[in-house]
Amino acid sequence: MIKGIDVSYHNGEIDWQAVANAGIEFVMVRSSYGLQSKDSRFAENVVNAQAVGLKVGVYHYSYALTEEDAVQEAANCREAIENAGVCLELPVFFDMEDADGYKERNSFSFDPSEITAMCKAFINNLGLDCGVYASYSWLADYIDWRSLGCAVWSAQWGKTDDLKGYMWQYTDSLEIGGRYFDGNIKYE
Repeated sequence: MIKGIDVSYHNGEIDWQAVANAGIEFVMVRSSYGLQSKDSRFAENVVNAQAVGLKVGVYHYSYALTEEDAVQEAANCREAIENAGVCLELPVFFDMEDADGYKERNSFSFDPSEITAMCKAFINNLGLDCGVYASYSWLADYIDWRSLGCAVWSAQWGKTDDLKGYMWQYTDSLEIGGRYFDGNIKYE
């Protein structure tokens, strides 16, 4: 297994050499979110991470409320990657959770079959190697990840990974150079 982090513009300017020196071997970079929004530090983070020898994958944070939204979000994610002109060594992940309560505030039904269909719509329309990201509880209760036949990145902070998929986000407090990141383990 290899260690990694995930980042977005929320992390600000990152000392990538310190990240590499800490034994980190890969990074998952947010490319985009919602129907049209791009992460303002996406290309910068990818280029700088690769410059210090890190493998790079991508994630898209979803605000989709329908399958049609998920298709449009796939197009947004693909456009962000193409416009950045970067090569990726790891998959693209669809983050379907509701961490900021947007779906709940917009009367989303949280129907597992609908959520799984939305994940499938994103995956089938992205045209790149991809998978789904979610907390263990979302993967257990809302996403039929087994039916998707894709890589799974599970967030389950603590000492164990009950899913043991492609990748495990085990903490939100991995300290590197006085800054904190989400820490991940990729299984080989």
